[in-house]
Amino acid sequence: MTPIPVRRLTSSMFRQRGLTMIELLVALTISILIALAAVAALIVTRQGFNTVDAASQLRDNGRFAADLIQRVAVQTGYLDLPYLPYTATPAPATAGMPTNPDPNINGFNNALLATGTDPLNSPPTSRVAGADGYGSDILILRYRTGETFPGSGKSDKSMIDCSGYSRDPVTYGKYDRMVSIIHVALSQGEPSLMCSSLNPAKGEFSTQPIVQGVENFQVLYGVDGVTAGVPPAAAADGVPDRYLRADQLTVAGDPVGTNANWRRVRSLRIGMVLRGPPNSAQEKTAQTFYPFGAAKSSTTGLAGSAMSSASDPGTVFTPAVDGRLRQVITFTVHLRNDQGL
Repeated sequence: MTPIPVRRLTSSMFRQRGLTMIELLVALTISILIALAAVAALIVTRQGFNTVDAASQLRDNGRFAADLIQRVAVQTGYLDLPYLPYTATPAPATAGMPTNPDPNINGFNNALLATGTDPLNSPPTSRVAGADGYGSDILILRYRTGETFPGSGKSDKSMIDCSGYSRDPVTYGKYDRMVSIIHVALSQGEPSLMCSSLNPAKGEFSTQPIVQGVENFQVLYGVDGVTAGVPPAAAADGVPDRYLRADQLTVAGDPVGTNANWRRVRSLRIGMVLRGPPNSAQEKTAQTFYPFGAAKSSTTGLAGSAMSSASDPGTVFTPAVDGRLRQVITFTVHLRNDQGL
């Protein structure tokens, strides 16, 4: 009798040929969790990159704005004495020349510069609360351009305006000076630090943005022997003894006293708040900034109270919670030229 062959069961016969529904759901759930974790990590990494990039751009913009303002400010009051020696003489009362010329430095507090070809002859308007740039000031700087040699009519390129140009002098009157106006206005929908400079060849002002994203521009004036709202009475020693706002240098009904106060300005205290693009910050939180620094006016004072005032809009700045990264720039410029005329 022939024996019946016995089939041996091998491991391949027991190999699984599919997944149960439960196993499939578990695997799918794990895969989704891994994908979500990867997406979250990518989003956090991308946000971190955006924040670092925005912070770098803010630092560059802040350095550029500070360097330019300091460069232009120290020129204030410059007179080209070697070629025009009569500029050092007192203003005559005759010959049609003004006896109370515009000071080399002045400005306006919480003001919006008038548009047009001659903003100096159009009074600025006060900024409205809630508007872009609310609280920002206007800074006006005047100086003379140096010539290569007497009568050349060509600039020696040592003096620039706030737009970076070195204008050629075309007039030689006693009070003919270059003018740079630094202020805040909208540019391409963003509050920006603007430069309005006088082109003497055309006899008109041109305006262009310097730095985009400057939403708060504050100026205080270091004065020598000046009391707010009254003409100077104390003797000047060339050293600033207090900082005042632009409106505090105005003497009501007394333009001579007002200009005399402005000629006692010895330094500038500049504060700015710059903002990055939307969603450049890591998180959306309410913040308060102090353009003049967070120092206290006393041991019991609040942060920023040293140079902040409720009557000076913008010195305590609380922007909207919009997820923008922001940076404060604060610096002081000591004027090297005599501001008297």
